[in-house]
Amino acid sequence: MTDLDPARLASVISPLRRSLLSAARAAEHLPDIPDAQIEIVRALPPGTVSTSSELAGRLGLSRPTVSNLLTAMEASGLVERRPRPGDRRHVEIATTARAHNLFTRFDQASGALINAAAATLDPEDRTALATALPALERLREALQRLQTSEETE
Repeated sequence: MTDLDPARLASVISPLRRSLLSAARAAEHLPDIPDAQIEIVRALPPGTVSTSSELAGRLGLSRPTVSNLLTAMEASGLVERRPRPGDRRHVEIATTARAHNLFTRFDQASGALINAAAATLDPEDRTALATALPALERLREALQRLQTSEETE
């Protein structure tokens, strides 16, 4: 067994992600939505609401950054801000149907593109990718934990 080459893994992940984003956007004629806005939409699945402070804490971003992102997202029709029922001093944020439609289309296009690209690979490569998925998910979670622990120090 060989050791993990972190620089090589990082050098593959970023371009892979950019290629997938670009191809999915082109396939579905989707707008270019900044990564930070994508994180906010992913953090607010349909039927959920949050405050900007809660989002900032969950995403490890500053409250002013989240506020600026929400302002831009509201102007683009991706989120709605509304007074919290029973406490009009607080504002809740929810994603819009437009945001969910865009992200559903993006996810479907991404899945189709990955499926088409994977179909061109050797069966051994497809098996290796399937086998690596749980480890990649755990790596993502470990990176999130590291980020959270560094922010609390």
